[in-house]
Formats: sequence, structure tokens, C-alpha cells
Amino acid sequence: MADLVMPRLSDTMEEGTILRWLKHDGDDVHRGDELVEIETDKANMIYQSDLDGTLQTVAAEGDALPVGALIAHIGDGARGAPAGVADDAREKGDAAGTRAPSTRTGAAAEQIVEALVETVGGGGGSGAPRSEGERLKASPLARRIARENGVDLHTLSGSGPGGRIVKADVHGAADARAPEAAPPTPVRADDVTTAKGETTTVALTRMQQTIARRMAESKATIPDFTLLADVDMDECVRLRGELKRISKDEAPTYNDMVVKACALALRDHPRANGSYRDGSLALHSRINIGVAVAGQDALVVPTVFDADAKALGEIARETRSLAARVRDATITPPELGGGTFTVSNLGMYGIASFTAIINPPQAAILSVGSVQQRAVVREDELVARHTMTLTLVCDHRALYGADAAELLARIRELLQAPAALTL
Repeated sequence: MADLVMPRLSDTMEEGTILRWLKHDGDDVHRGDELVEIETDKANMIYQSDLDGTLQTVAAEGDALPVGALIAHIGDGARGAPAGVADDAREKGDAAGTRAPSTRTGAAAEQIVEALVETVGGGGGSGAPRSEGERLKASPLARRIARENGVDLHTLSGSGPGGRIVKADVHGAADARAPEAAPPTPVRADDVTTAKGETTTVALTRMQQTIARRMAESKATIPDFTLLADVDMDECVRLRGELKRISKDEAPTYNDMVVKACALALRDHPRANGSYRDGSLALHSRINIGVAVAGQDALVVPTVFDADAKALGEIARETRSLAARVRDATITPPELGGGTFTVSNLGMYGIASFTAIINPPQAAILSVGSVQQRAVVREDELVARHTMTLTLVCDHRALYGADAAELLARIRELLQAPAALTL
């Protein structure tokens, strides 16, 4: 019998959460079969088995475990194992205090699973008492409620499938003993009403935790500085209008033009396409632009690889596709890695300018504001022009003021004469 451990599904993954098992205890598993869905720090991934045999799960759905931790057994030895071996192993892990807590869904996930069990089971349990030595079968939610209310599960008959004890059984027992001197329910900090009103604690997903950690590390360790520049976007507005008129596909957005301009500018300023590491600067040969996208309760940065070598229309199609996969939660870790420079745009929300946080180990990030008509002076006359503010945030260990100013000036030059973006 072979041990199956939590796999490392991305280069930054430290632990993962079991979202759902796609095979169940006792199922025959073959190489290449989709086995389990795992939430990593970057995306939800389907892990395929690289072993043949019979599955015996150890980790439950909702468990968060470090990379390398045991999650299941696969092998011929599992065929003769009782169906409850994995549950017993988890119960022993709980008693020893070794089971990792679920950080993804907590009680909400347990309630969903419980509801499914009760719906599918339809009260199909036998309701008969267990015989001497028979394994106790109870859902995770039922066990938790029993612990909180001091209910002995061994005294209950389960109404779920196969005599499984479910939430309703525990609630019924707790209600029946309510007139007695039941132990008080512990008061949690979340339930206390204070001057701030009722407080609810929301657990962060694995991805949100990773973003929080990396942004805190960035602000704490990178000595950054910021440059701003206003860009006359009148020519880009005209170009986009012409492309919309002649294009069968959706025309490139202003952000697509910014991505292309950054990629071309980075050719001339390779230090900005590098990473500071331990007293040296690593210069990257490929120019891969990360594009920040608002996902489901998280900021995700998919990558446009070799953006300098791609046509503007190709960049537009790729960014639309990446953004759609981010919002559908189907983006893969390879599409989220390898970035050498990042563009973050809040212009679509009407934000004129903002200062983004560098995505380490990159040397810089460009913040893009909205395109607005503003009054500017041209040839001693006050005229209305489409204007956009760019904010370049740089790691001072990799770029100096003059380097950053030249890079930003080149980006502005390309946007003010955007014909070069179409070549």
C-alpha cells in the first residue's frame, strides 16, 4: 500500500485544502484518474492519481494540510480494509490534536455536507442501536455539535444513511436533556455584542492568506519610490475608435495598449525587467507582463508571456481570456507565474490615480488611472484633452530615479504615438 501525500501544485505552495474527493473509499483508482480537488495559494486544482489500487482516504474534505502531509492510501491492501478505517484515523488525529483545521469553509462547509447527507439519505438510516464494538459513524458537524453540547454520541441511534449520526440526531438529544442541568454553551468572542455591534469573523481562503502575506512582506522589505506622469491619450482614443470600426473582434482596450507599451519600453530598460535578489540583480530575457484582475474575493495576476513579441490584437484576446478564467476560477498556476512586471488598472472604476504595491520579486509595478477629459494648455491655448495618469512604483534596490523616469517617459511616448503599438 502506498501513501498519498499533499502534492506541491505551485512553486509557492506551502499547504493545501482538500475541497472534495472525486473518488471515494473503496473505489478502484487508476493512473491518470481525477482523484481530488485541492485549493492552493493560487488556484483550485484537480490532482490526478499516479498510482493504481484501491483508495482509502485519510484527510477529510475541508482539511488544510501542509505539503507532504498524508492524505490517503492507495494499494491492494486497502481492498480488505474496513470502510471506517479512514474515519477512525481522523478521529485519532483529532484526539491527539494533530488534525489541521479547515481554513476554507469551516462550519459552513460542514453544514453543506450535512445537508447533502440528509437529503441523499432521506432518513434511510436503520435507527437501530449499534452492537458491541461496532464503529461509531457520525458526520463531522454532528461530532462538533455533540462536543459543544456535551452529548455522548454512543448513546444515540443515527437516522442517516447506514445508521450515520447526523446533526438532527444530536440536536434532538440536546433538546431532550435541556430541562436537566445541561452544561452551559461556551460563549465565543464572535457572539459577544459590543459597542461595535455583533462581530463576525470571516476566515481567509488560502489564496487570500497568501496575498496578505506577500503584500505585507513587500511593504516591509522593499524600499520603494513612486513617479507619476500624465499621458495625452487623444491618439489612443482615435486609434481605438478606428480599430472598433474595422475589427470583427472586440477592439483592444486602453489597458491592452498600456501592456504593449510597457513590454516595448522594457526592451530598452532591462533593469526594470529584473529582480533584486541577495545583493544582485537578476535580469530576465523574457518580458512577461502580469495583469491584475479582480477575482472572487481576491486580486489575481495572470501573465501575458512574451508580451513584447505579441501583436496588440493578440494581447487583447489573451487578456480577455485570462480575465474570464480568473472570474470562473479555472485559471491554472502556470498562467499565474513567471511575471517580470505588473500592470494594475483601476481606471474602469473612475479612479484617477493610485499607488499599487510591488509584486515581489519584481522590480516595479505600473498603476493605471482612468482616461478623462481635462483642461490642458496646448500652444498657449486652454483645450480639452483625453488624459490618463500613470503611477510607477519601483524597488530602489533595482532602479534609481533616473532609470525609472526614463522608463516612464518611454511608456508615455509610446502611448502618445500609438501607431508603434500596432507594428
